[in-house]
Amino acid sequence: MNILLTNDDGIRARGLRALYAALREAGHHVHVVAPMRQQSGVGHSLTVFEPVRTVELEEPDFCGTGVYGTPTDCVKLALGSLLPCKPDMVISGINAGANVGPDILYSGTVAAATEAAHEDLPGIAVSHASPVPPDDLLPQARHLIRLAERLDWSQLQKRRIINVNYPACPLEEAKGLRVCPQTSAVWVNSYTRREDPRGAPYWWLEGEIPPHTIEHGSDKDLLNRGHITVTPLRFEFTDREGMDVLGSMPLA
Repeated sequence: MNILLTNDDGIRARGLRALYAALREAGHHVHVVAPMRQQSGVGHSLTVFEPVRTVELEEPDFCGTGVYGTPTDCVKLALGSLLPCKPDMVISGINAGANVGPDILYSGTVAAATEAAHEDLPGIAVSHASPVPPDDLLPQARHLIRLAERLDWSQLQKRRIINVNYPACPLEEAKGLRVCPQTSAVWVNSYTRREDPRGAPYWWLEGEIPPHTIEHGSDKDLLNRGHITVTPLRFEFTDREGMDVLGSMPLA
């Protein structure tokens, strides 16, 4: 396959490098277009008020295009200008930290795969539950490539992506793969106020998803229990029931 590989942790991140190595090892042709800087939490944002610049990275065992922009910039630029032809698939990751439940709205990893879906291309977002993944992510990368090769996209509706999360344990200790829905539980956040050395205030985001709000059998629940989770996602936001309700109101 001809693969476009990207992420939101940056082009030097170990998760992306592991996927690159696994894809090459499996005989796939890989184009890397990924952010030069850390872009976690940027969601589906675009660079619109400044130019998007690129730099080519050539290393003994790696080559790719670094983009001074967001993950969505990377996919749009790759598909629109940089690649000689459309890829067969876009893979985004391996992200440092899970992308389950509400995380998918904030995730640059998921956004990059979603941009592929908008172009009617298969898109996979892949993450590792630990925010500080192990040095060697090659086992997870190889597993993901085998999964990607087995997916029959013709049986899925258009403009869907597959969201894959690996548990925070060695792959051989994972409890198996489960297809599951995302949790509807949300983060309960707080901001800790601190002061810099000059006495000026700043705030640091903290929070958690309360365990009792996580539905049994959801992505967050199964990932916490050591499973590899696979969730198909779509980004059709129209509330059909809400349309019927609004349509019955005297709004005009």
